[in-house]
Amino acid sequence: MRFVKMQGIGNDYIYIDCFRQSIPQDPAALAIKISDRHFGVGGDGLILICPSENADARMRMFNSDGSESEMCGNGVRCVAKFIYDHRIFRKRNLTIETGRGVLQLTLDIENGKCQSIKVNMGEPILIPETIPTTFVGSPPLEVPLVIDGVEFKVTCISMGNPHCIIFVDELSDALVLGIGPKIETHLAFPKKTNVEFVRVDNREEITMRVWERGSGETLACGTGACAVAVAGFLTGKTNRSITAHLLGGDLRLDWSETDNHVFMTGPAVEVFEGEWPDC
Repeated sequence: MRFVKMQGIGNDYIYIDCFRQSIPQDPAALAIKISDRHFGVGGDGLILICPSENADARMRMFNSDGSESEMCGNGVRCVAKFIYDHRIFRKRNLTIETGRGVLQLTLDIENGKCQSIKVNMGEPILIPETIPTTFVGSPPLEVPLVIDGVEFKVTCISMGNPHCIIFVDELSDALVLGIGPKIETHLAFPKKTNVEFVRVDNREEITMRVWERGSGETLACGTGACAVAVAGFLTGKTNRSITAHLLGGDLRLDWSETDNHVFMTGPAVEVFEGEWPDC
């Protein structure tokens, strides 16, 4: 089975072209094996690029623990780059079906290659039952959550997958690696949750770290950055347009006042191609 390793600001996945190859028989089991950074290719998970009846392509995403997720903002940009660079479709405007629905993407092309992508991520989901979370509010804004005897103020947003955002004065391993996994599996989140720890640098810039559901800490999370942009504005901490600084690089986020959609712009990079022997 042929694969391509790609990354979007350090959020790295193994991509399989299911237009030209069969869909793996057990993608969840494959995701666990191929994502292993010691015995496999290494990555945050596995993404299948499949034909779609409703769009140019369909993206299926599996975390490194084998769980299937609805959406990945950095991953969908890489899917768009793969589709263009590998000549599945040579279009500057693509539609990609995800667990979040069909997304529209605009590609920036230089010297015949896709360099960066602007993604219309759609409207944020603010209803607790749909996020989902047991917290109240539409959305729940800075509600108290006690972990290990410490109270945190959390804001819950979904961008097709659940996010729990916590604004802090300083980012630390103790928060991300210690508190992150405990919030991920907290009973307040029936489908678990991604957790973002955010420092506001000014009204147009934030710095964040992510504990990603099913993968642990990752260098970036596109849907998480979008959720942070929404949470920042709703809590009065940032403007509607911000730059998010993540461990792997920067993303530009714009929450449109006109149609309520969140737009994310960032790069996508192909690292290498290979062949996985077990398929």
